[in-house]
Amino acid sequence: MSWNRVASAGGALLLAAATVVVLPGAAGAVDDRPTAVVSLGDSAISGEGAGSYEPGTMGENGNWCHRSTQAMVHRTRLADRTFNLACSGADSANVSLADTVHYTEGSQARRLIDIARQNRVTAVVVQVGANDDPRFADTMVDCVAAWVNALGPSCRSRLQAEWPARLAAMAPKVEQAVRDVRSAMSQAGYADSSYSFVLTSYASPVTEKMDRLLHGPQGCPLRIDDAGYGRTVAVPQLSEALRGVATRTGVKFLDLSRATENREACSKGITTSGEWQRRLTVDPYALVTGGLDAIGLHLAQQSFHPNAAAHGQLGRCLTEFVTSGAGSARCLEGSDGNLHAVA
Repeated sequence: MSWNRVASAGGALLLAAATVVVLPGAAGAVDDRPTAVVSLGDSAISGEGAGSYEPGTMGENGNWCHRSTQAMVHRTRLADRTFNLACSGADSANVSLADTVHYTEGSQARRLIDIARQNRVTAVVVQVGANDDPRFADTMVDCVAAWVNALGPSCRSRLQAEWPARLAAMAPKVEQAVRDVRSAMSQAGYADSSYSFVLTSYASPVTEKMDRLLHGPQGCPLRIDDAGYGRTVAVPQLSEALRGVATRTGVKFLDLSRATENREACSKGITTSGEWQRRLTVDPYALVTGGLDAIGLHLAQQSFHPNAAAHGQLGRCLTEFVTSGAGSARCLEGSDGNLHAVA
């Protein structure tokens, strides 16, 4: 073999070696990137109601995502870093890989790809669906209107007829979002088995176990029976619909339907101490950060959402669940007053 051919062969080998890409989880690879856990979804996981919102998400330039520094993902003990991509009001399409824009922000799954490439993601948590066909926020407004119009029909009378169909219409949309998040992780180089993927349900914000006469003025203008239907029927059925999504898509499921049981809004009477859900909350400061755009829904955007104490407990339960390796569990308050992941 001539020296020219030897040199050419050596150069080709060097070029090939230089272009080898080591994917996350590749056999024998040393991955020294910082570990990370990422949350995607809507207001319940963005931290709406927890306060301490990230600058730029409080209505500035139309961004009302209300991502809190106290959000559940930031209260976990699962990784070196925590990333919150969730946005208040988001639906399944906003989480998916679809070309959508919500409150100035694009696809959450697409942004996940960059984070997953720069960090070693060990867990992904998704909480979404309530803003699809269930229209949770609109439903709460309807129930408040039913309380105001005491002589009109109850909120639950309409929901009982519509709720199952709404959940059935929601399920395939959440499935698509979950599959797109899985696809985003694949595009970032992850095998399905290399990280924990958790889909969660929602906690009931209200309860029938409140002062029967004064609950309205105390911040829960809802009929007692409507609140009871929401806590004992609507929220558990929503949870079961999401459990079905988790089963069909092969991801883990964390049931939060009873996570704030006995600590819902107005459950403690005249004081909010010990409650884990916000009562009806009107925030005039929204006018400072969001200007005239705040007038209307955004002034009361924090209402009936888990507060900072709740997010601390939810983060604790999520940590227990992921580290346990279980495929499903429910967050319930233990005798120590803390939430625990119960199989």
